[in-house]
Amino acid sequence: MRQNVKIGKGTIIWHYTNLYGCEIGEDCVIGSFAEIGKDVKIGDRCKIESGAFIPTGVIIEDDVFVGPHVCFTNDLFPRAAGEWKPVPTLVKSGASIGANATIRCGVMIGKKAMVGCGAVVVENVPDYAIVVGNPAHIIGCTKGRR
Repeated sequence: MRQNVKIGKGTIIWHYTNLYGCEIGEDCVIGSFAEIGKDVKIGDRCKIESGAFIPTGVIIEDDVFVGPHVCFTNDLFPRAAGEWKPVPTLVKSGASIGANATIRCGVMIGKKAMVGCGAVVVENVPDYAIVVGNPAHIIGCTKGRR
C-alpha cells in the first residue's frame, strides 16, 4: 500500500511494503515487508532492510542503514484508546542500526553512530558512538573507521 508518498529518483522499493504519507529521498533501497508511517522523512542513499517498522515521528537523515526488523516506537505511554501525540526521533547522517534493535521514541542517534544488533536504545547516542545491549551502552567509537 502506498498512499500520498513522495519517492526520490533512483529509489528501489521491494514487494509488500506499507508506505503512508512519508517522504523517501533519492537512491534509497526499501526492503520487503517494511512499514513506514505518515510524515516520516527518510534522506538520500538510505537502506531500510526488510521488516523494519518506522512509525510517525521518525526522521532519518542521509546515508543511514536500518537493519532487518528494526523497530522504532513513537509513544512513551502507549494505550489501546485515547489521545496521544507522537514523540519525535532523529537518526543523523551516516548512522547504522543493526538487526532487531529497538529504538525508544524521543532519542537522537548521532552522526555515524552504530547501534548493535538487538540493542534497546533508551537514551541519546552520541556522534560516532558504538552502542550495544539492553539498555544500550557505549563500547567504542566509529571515528576513523569506514
